[in-house]
Amino acid sequence: MKKLVVLSGAGMSAESGIRTFRDMGGLWNEYDVMEVASPTAWANNPNLVHQFYNERRKQLFECSPNKGHILIKDLEGYFDVDIVTQNVDDLHERAGSSKILHLHGELKKARSTVDSNLVYELDKWELKLEDTCEKGSPLRPHIVWFGESVPAISEAAEIVSQADILLIIGTSLNVYPAAGLIDYAPNNIPVYIIDPNQPAVHSNKNITFITEKASVGMEKLFEILDIKS
Repeated sequence: MKKLVVLSGAGMSAESGIRTFRDMGGLWNEYDVMEVASPTAWANNPNLVHQFYNERRKQLFECSPNKGHILIKDLEGYFDVDIVTQNVDDLHERAGSSKILHLHGELKKARSTVDSNLVYELDKWELKLEDTCEKGSPLRPHIVWFGESVPAISEAAEIVSQADILLIIGTSLNVYPAAGLIDYAPNNIPVYIIDPNQPAVHSNKNITFITEKASVGMEKLFEILDIKS
């Protein structure tokens, strides 16, 4: 089986009702990102940080995978599929995809503030300051905040370097280091980019743009690849 690597971003989940930071009407209109999604924010006002992520988590519990997620899962019938996602939701998992690497953390998880290896699954949307890890320290959202390193980026680059086909979907390719992952793809492979707003890509890769939202774009990709959805 050929390896098909998917790089997914916020536009992947927009059709499920997940609000993004950057889109018009997105979260940046309501929040100063550095006051809710940075180590400084956590140090200065952890209650506000929890409020922000609790709102997002509550929304996620009410959302479902969209057709785009389902079609990506269906690709596993034809390819060895690896997903590298910038998204912190679990919609790829809930759609049934097998191999998913989260670059920026996971909204339905929390981790210890004294031991980053202590990560906990959340079965509720609300996380409070009094919630602690087994060592007695407060739990924080299991999210890579602005200003923090991206621990999974090396693994992601290795996955992309093994691709026979690269699919980039729902991302503006503006957020680094994730946006640089396209450069790790082998030069001779086909690259498909699905996004209604065609991102500016400075690359000599063999790129086909599909300027559609995720679900429609995935249907067109199935046609291009001559496989049945």
